[in-house]
Amino acid sequence: MLLAALLACAPLDTSIDAPADPCALGDGEGAVSTCLSPTQTDAYYADQGLRYFDTLETGFSGDGGPTYDAWVARWEWPPWLKLTGYGAEDMETVDAIIRLLPTTVPERDCRTFATQPFARCRVSFLYEEHPDQPCPIYEEFTFDNAGEITFIEAWTDTADLRPSADADDLWAEGDEVHRLSTKLPGLGNAEGQIDLDSPWMQDAAAADPDVADFVVRAKDFYGMWLEAYEAAGPDVFVEGCSG
Repeated sequence: MLLAALLACAPLDTSIDAPADPCALGDGEGAVSTCLSPTQTDAYYADQGLRYFDTLETGFSGDGGPTYDAWVARWEWPPWLKLTGYGAEDMETVDAIIRLLPTTVPERDCRTFATQPFARCRVSFLYEEHPDQPCPIYEEFTFDNAGEITFIEAWTDTADLRPSADADDLWAEGDEVHRLSTKLPGLGNAEGQIDLDSPWMQDAAAADPDVADFVVRAKDFYGMWLEAYEAAGPDVFVEGCSG
């Protein structure tokens, strides 16, 4: 009884359970992307999105692409293949393979937003093998302070596959949005670079299965990507474009 009374009168220390400041993890090295503010013009961010889709068209010359961070990553939600690029060089290699399938991106609407991801695009791919089936894609671009793209995230742009649970939230601005980019520690430090082996990344992976999946795939990018590509089979484009 006495012990209970003493505990009842003691001040409650809630610091143990208080959530960590996501911008202060690792003295800022583990900050999430939403800790950054825009450092470029609105036109710059939207143009980077447009340049990105230039690189996915079969006629791309190799010049005038977007500005990538050295360790840029691309995550494409199912029915696509999840991690489809990790590192600028690997991204360019994979995109060169994609361009072997004659492709254009004739419809593009890229806009700038005040919070990360700063650039968001709704586009339509057209594959020569499926000329009567435009492929609607919603894609987001996260940036570092130097204006380099650090993370790209894509969804099939249909009501059941977009990131927002709100069917009217076409640009994923609401509270009910499921995206990976804002959960990855490190994308919000000045360089926008993640450290797969950092304690803050390990903590995030332990708490979130999407982050854990990203870490596993990033540590063996080509092996995991080829495995996913082979498992998807020849219908991946049809399934991905129809939702």
